[in-house]
Amino acid sequence: MLPWNPPDSAPGAALAATVRATSLGKLVRDDVLGMILRGEIQAGERINEPDVALRLGVSRVPVREALRELESSGLVEARKHSGVFVRKLGAEEVRGLYELRALLDGFAGRRAAALPTPEREQLAGALDASVGRMEDAARSTNVSAYYSENLRFHWLMVEAAGNAALTETYRNIVQKLHLSRLTNLSHGLGMLVSVADHREIAAALRAGDAARCEQLLARHVQQAHERLEG
Repeated sequence: MLPWNPPDSAPGAALAATVRATSLGKLVRDDVLGMILRGEIQAGERINEPDVALRLGVSRVPVREALRELESSGLVEARKHSGVFVRKLGAEEVRGLYELRALLDGFAGRRAAALPTPEREQLAGALDASVGRMEDAARSTNVSAYYSENLRFHWLMVEAAGNAALTETYRNIVQKLHLSRLTNLSHGLGMLVSVADHREIAAALRAGDAARCEQLLARHVQQAHERLEG
């Protein structure tokens, strides 16, 4: 699961209890998004509108609203006379997203490494703890736990950069890439190598070396894509 999403949504009574705070369409969107990101609805699979409406106890109107919003974000696609399907990303699109993510990660790293010392030290401590959890997951070959912690590490850096446009763009990119990553989680590609990368990134941030932090993050994302391509 991605670090900014709760592990499970709240159907039924819990959904009704929170509807006053937000739109019903947004709640349905978050529920369907959670199912996609957890792999409960796979890339290429059709989303069953009546089933979603029945499970959440809502009409099909907010379900359609939610699916339109997910389509605008590039996570699903509507096919005429067929329904709405979770998108399958092509190799070129994945490559382009990784290229953009490398730039954004690098920018976030540069910004975070330039934080005042107290804030930077606090972030470095959180990153070190994250690296420790990644290493534990890698050594026990728990690929899912490793992947979640990997994303959390990068998200800590992005949030620390303090740029709202960056966080929104980064979230959208990683959600799209998650569609392709779900099919690769069982491989555990280069986990221990990646752990070493993250440890080096955290050390550069702790030292306040903004240029090196940017360089390491961009290179790390590029190499992650190369490992996925095999």
